[in-house]
Amino acid sequence: MDTGREPLWQEEPAVRPRMADPVRTAAVRAVIIVAITLIGAMVAFLCTLAGSWLAFPAVLGTVAGTVVATWAVLDVWVTRQVWVQRHGVQSQPSSTARELRRERRQERRRQRRERPAPADRAAA
Repeated sequence: MDTGREPLWQEEPAVRPRMADPVRTAAVRAVIIVAITLIGAMVAFLCTLAGSWLAFPAVLGTVAGTVVATWAVLDVWVTRQVWVQRHGVQSQPSSTARELRRERRQERRRQRRERPAPADRAAA
């Protein structure tokens, strides 16, 4: 039963490849830690405005959270670098490089064939 309408959405290929699992795990962990730190900062700010006794512990928690969040973001960067170093893109020559190597190889073979054979000393 074709209604003549286009589908609701069309699949498009991804522009960038998917992140590696360890990198994605570190990134999710970092986002959660940063979000919790931002919530703590907002609590500290509001407690300070309200004059609550909870303001000082909240500020201390926010400072500690900032250190942990910085560590988590650095962990994403380091994990990505390590993954790329261990499982990175396999280097393969391009077709032009392969063609140039093929031409040089053929030239060397041709020069070997054209070179006169050394005189056989045992026969002389």
